[in-house]
Amino acid sequence: MKSNSETGMPGVGRRQAGRRAVLVAAALAWLYRPNPALALANKAQAAIKTVAPFDISTWARLLRQGPRPAAYVFTTTYCSTCPDAFDQLHAAVVAARQQVELAAVVMDVQGERALIHARHYAGATRIYAFDGFEPEIRQTVDPKWRNITPYVVLIGRSGSVQRSIGPPDAAMLKAWLS
Repeated sequence: MKSNSETGMPGVGRRQAGRRAVLVAAALAWLYRPNPALALANKAQAAIKTVAPFDISTWARLLRQGPRPAAYVFTTTYCSTCPDAFDQLHAAVVAARQQVELAAVVMDVQGERALIHARHYAGATRIYAFDGFEPEIRQTVDPKWRNITPYVVLIGRSGSVQRSIGPPDAAMLKAWLS
């Protein structure tokens, strides 16, 4: 190929080099565009310095007037699969580029002690800890739930509720985020 002395690129004229530069700039702008969901998650994670109490009245209040859409991952400190389930849910939220309440609810420690485990839930917008008798609180969330974790509850924009033991499947996530 011939080298063009104007551009220094073999077989490329000034006009073609200009077009390539514009295309490369557009591709980079698209690739590095801001992701509002990720920005919200990062801001929320940086801001979490307190634990909200989750007592027998909390769930009814969240269902009635909580943020939408929202996801609540009920977990324990000894649950080895809970952080993975949370990470999968967080990745789906980031990929969907939506602003979502994404809360971890720690059931077996109370108060600020739950913050010790917050590192397992990077991207959470809120951390809750059960405050009271655990079986009684759990029954307010779902009377059929038998304390298997991770227990995930998705609340859609319209207030629809979906429940899952373990990470929700793709169909559940699609219905929840649409």
